[in-house]
Amino acid sequence: MQTDFRLTIDLYELTMADSYLSRGRNGTAVFDLFVRPPVPGRRFLVAAGVEAALDYLERLSFADEDRDYLRSLGIFSNNFLEYLAQFRFTGEVRAVPEGELIFPGEPILSVRAPRIEAQIVETYLLNVVNFYTLIASKAARVRLAAGFEASVADFSPRRDHGPEAAFGVAYASYLAGLDGTSNVEAGKRLGIPVIGTMAHAYVMSFPSELEAFRAFAADHPAPVLLIDTYDTLLGAQRALQVARELRAQGRALAGVRIDSGDLPTLTRKVRHMFDEAGFPEVKVLISGDLDEYRIQAFLAAGGVADGYGVGTRLGTSYDLPALGGVYKLVEDSGGPQLKMSPGKRTWPGRKQIWRRLDDDAVQDVLSLEDEAVEGGEPLLAVRMRDGVRLEEAAALSRTRERVRGWLARLPEDLRVIAADPKPEYPVEISPGLTALSRRLESARH
Repeated sequence: MQTDFRLTIDLYELTMADSYLSRGRNGTAVFDLFVRPPVPGRRFLVAAGVEAALDYLERLSFADEDRDYLRSLGIFSNNFLEYLAQFRFTGEVRAVPEGELIFPGEPILSVRAPRIEAQIVETYLLNVVNFYTLIASKAARVRLAAGFEASVADFSPRRDHGPEAAFGVAYASYLAGLDGTSNVEAGKRLGIPVIGTMAHAYVMSFPSELEAFRAFAADHPAPVLLIDTYDTLLGAQRALQVARELRAQGRALAGVRIDSGDLPTLTRKVRHMFDEAGFPEVKVLISGDLDEYRIQAFLAAGGVADGYGVGTRLGTSYDLPALGGVYKLVEDSGGPQLKMSPGKRTWPGRKQIWRRLDDDAVQDVLSLEDEAVEGGEPLLAVRMRDGVRLEEAAALSRTRERVRGWLARLPEDLRVIAADPKPEYPVEISPGLTALSRRLESARH
């Protein structure tokens, strides 16, 4: 079933919008989208989904069939349904760049628009930014655990939460520095390198493991053989036999993959076997429920791998399956707005993020929009005005290289991979923003 998801809108956004319209409360409002701190086990986030959000805002409209459905619910006024017939987003969006290093509590994007427009788009923006940021942040940690020399690929589609999620995982993980995906649809649509080897079913479809290896090697230009179907070390010996046969033909075995067992021990033995036989160029790849924690443990135990296939635990962000991204009113015609709910407090007003980055530390300052911070570079910039993008999205490959660049120079304290339930984030609140918050709090008591 195909859809463009125009009505990916929580019902209460529409019922509120109908009321706003009938009561003449459609003045300009500002909403910030950010992830509530703390985020368990995450010392930083990779902001993603900004480009998808801008695409959505540019094309959003309501077709006759959408309004017919809403009319059938019997809860909306005719005036509101007529308003939707002419609807388009006309607001301004300030956002950090796609793939930017971000910390919880900092706005990933800020929407300034007529209140109804800003309210209606909440669900879609949260959906796409929460999910893409979740996966990009997980993938960045996988890249840090594996190092920058090893190949790391997204092998997650079969366990992701639907085909669209699998597509998003391929996009977000490649953006965050992985090298490719097994998802052919993502490869076709996004130009991401597609990576794959063989399955145990292929090996089991032949009378013997050696016959399966020979057949696959004959039919593929750069074969990678899966050697753990029966006995991994015997499988490695048979793969080595095929490597010798290919060399005699002027060809080469690209690699072997191990998907189960004591991976640190097996990879050391298999690596030694191929090196001793004069085949150091044959790559040893591993897969099997990997993520940053398991890769880190594998390397700490002396495992040796040239590449990793990371599946379920990446595509579902297994240790942290959801981000607490929220979309909150921070200003309207009544001035800056402050939410004071316990545990859900917000910072009021239009804001800017200022970053100081050197080889030893990242230090951010969250300030009011017009409050300058010495020595810092601003991260939030206007990306859309009057509902129109100010520039095209950067190429995915270019964004990926920028992300890999800042990951490579990430300070040591942010590289730590641990299930830290209360990480401390390097974010300072400016004097102006602090003072405004205190004034608003006092006024409400």
